[in-house]
Amino acid sequence: MAKKKAVTKKSGGITAESYKKKIVTFLNTYDKKLMPLSELESKCRTKKQGRENFITAFDQLRTEGVIIMKKAMKVGLCSRLNVQPGTVSRLSRTFGFVMTDSGTEYFVPGKCMLGAMPGDRVLVGDIPSRSGEPEGEVLDIIELGSSQLTGRIESVDGTPYLVPDTASKNHITIVTGESIKFNDGDKALAEIVYRGRRHAEHKVKIVSVFGSSEQASACAASILAIHGAETEFPEEVLREARKIEEGGVQEYCFNNREDLRDMDIFTIDGAESKDLDDAVSVEKTGKGWLLGVHIADVSHYVKGNSALDKEAMKRGTSIYYADKVIPMLPKELSNGICSLNPDEDRLTLSAFMELDSEGGIISYRFCKSVIRSRVKGVYSEINSILSGSASPEIKEKYAQVTDKITVMDELADVLIAKRKHRNAPDLDTTESKLIIDENGVCCDVVPRERGKSERIIEEFMLTANEAAAKFARDKKVPFVYRIHEAPPEAKVEALHELLPKFGLECPHFTEFKPYHASKILESARGTEKYEAINLMVLRSMAKAKYSPEPLGHFGLVLEDYAHFTSPIRRYPDLAIHRIITDILAGYDTQWLAKRYAGFAVNSAERSSAAEIKAVTIERECEDCYKAEYMKAHIGESFEARISSVTEFGFYAELPNTVEGLIHIRTLPEGEYEYSEPVSLTETHTGVTYSLGQTVRIVCAAVNVSDGIIDFVLDIPEQEK
Repeated sequence: MAKKKAVTKKSGGITAESYKKKIVTFLNTYDKKLMPLSELESKCRTKKQGRENFITAFDQLRTEGVIIMKKAMKVGLCSRLNVQPGTVSRLSRTFGFVMTDSGTEYFVPGKCMLGAMPGDRVLVGDIPSRSGEPEGEVLDIIELGSSQLTGRIESVDGTPYLVPDTASKNHITIVTGESIKFNDGDKALAEIVYRGRRHAEHKVKIVSVFGSSEQASACAASILAIHGAETEFPEEVLREARKIEEGGVQEYCFNNREDLRDMDIFTIDGAESKDLDDAVSVEKTGKGWLLGVHIADVSHYVKGNSALDKEAMKRGTSIYYADKVIPMLPKELSNGICSLNPDEDRLTLSAFMELDSEGGIISYRFCKSVIRSRVKGVYSEINSILSGSASPEIKEKYAQVTDKITVMDELADVLIAKRKHRNAPDLDTTESKLIIDENGVCCDVVPRERGKSERIIEEFMLTANEAAAKFARDKKVPFVYRIHEAPPEAKVEALHELLPKFGLECPHFTEFKPYHASKILESARGTEKYEAINLMVLRSMAKAKYSPEPLGHFGLVLEDYAHFTSPIRRYPDLAIHRIITDILAGYDTQWLAKRYAGFAVNSAERSSAAEIKAVTIERECEDCYKAEYMKAHIGESFEARISSVTEFGFYAELPNTVEGLIHIRTLPEGEYEYSEPVSLTETHTGVTYSLGQTVRIVCAAVNVSDGIIDFVLDIPEQEK
């Protein structure tokens, strides 16, 4: 938080800065932790003509989180009262979280939030914890942050209220005279015009309406709005993009670049992809293979500190949801001059890696290049070639590169075996694919297919990413690394305690290594316990993030790793392209360190935050679309797998990836004992619902606005 500049003008002989020192000194030496405000004023010898500076000093200390005003007009030092300044980071209807300036995140029950909103600067104090994790209460709001919230408009006895998506379980009063026109059932964006001491006491005006709360597209629009995801680019940014597009790819751009247009280089992406930022080439050699990964040279067009660059860093990443994308860069670049379209000259940054017969990197080099992609490869089409089921039309399309596809398949097998050999945990994850009809409605949900060609590209990109990180470490220059740290100790301990409950022995270790995770997974693979074990290991993992330090990647078991291959849609990739370009230009290490040290730190921090924001948006939007799809299936019965267990019930996932809650109140009557986080057991009958277990459920209700799906157990009539 930017601190307010202290008022230094004299008034009555004592400056505000002097008053600040006096206030802190007197409170620190007072025999009690709280001092009456009147006594503090007296000790500071505040005279009438000096009161203005005393009030300024007092307000600044409160805003800075140094002092707190308690009830009965008593003042204390936050440090003596174990009160910490922080920021409200997340908010739900019944609780929130405050991230303190020292880096500790507090869980705060809704009744203890004091009406604070996300982004508010607050003072938080400890309260007894029920979970062992830090738990607190908001004692004061010292600076207001967000004043906006989203929700559904609902009329009660003819009076419209906002049913907020977060912040409160209660309806919030709408000041209709200050609001734009709205209808009952609309999904809307509201702004707080009056703040109460509880969220339910706030009053709001409606500032934007997105459409019916029963439509996922309207709900997605509200999610984008509340998270501040910009769907349009500023005019200055668009002007730069148009100018670049109009300039085209000219011959003079090829100067000091390797001309690779005669090589068999091509892209492989999804059929719907328009931002083609990576292409590949491969050749057999006497030692093994020469793998080429050729990435759109976005840094050639997006110069540092340009309007395009500032906007790209602000966005951090493209956001993908349903059948839409909010790009990091304008379409003139992302789908145009930077996209490696077939039969068009394109500027690239190429990585060539010489690999041995076991897939190990013998050597690597990077160069500025120009390519001409042979074909726009599509995953499904190449999968059909690899499986021998390709149609004559597909065979003809890929005739020029068919032999290369065979070599790529061979190399990918070697790289996959290499990854397994270094004991990288082979965790199973399934992504959802939403099928959207011409009206923008979700009409189906299916697991996203991942065939052999997807694995080929994944392995090639991993190899290029590793080479990029090695390059930076060897050159000893500032860089943005992709890191994945070892699982937190608490999660490892929990895993150690849980495995015996599934009849599995946890490997002995003094330090948890990737090998141990792999051994746990392999011990369960092929058994009915595998899905539960896979979920437990997956949830024990730390979150990957960006860092200016090369701390390695636990999940991939690599010492060197960075994100190099997607500069159209990820800012960290664009950042390291800029650094690599200057290395290739011959700038010395000292100059590079001076130029990029701060840039690498800033890029890593902002890119990590942008990624979290994008993932949150994508997940919340996906929940709304899945709920929209399940509206047509209320009352239908399905087989599902228990995906997580809580003290209030359990979640079950359908084979198509749709997940719903079976609340404990809908289970057969009884007393249930929760064994965190594995099972829920009825104490009298012994009936247990466990992680990974298959159950029969009925879709009971959906709420598109909240993205919530409710299931109930499908219990045969004779068992009821």
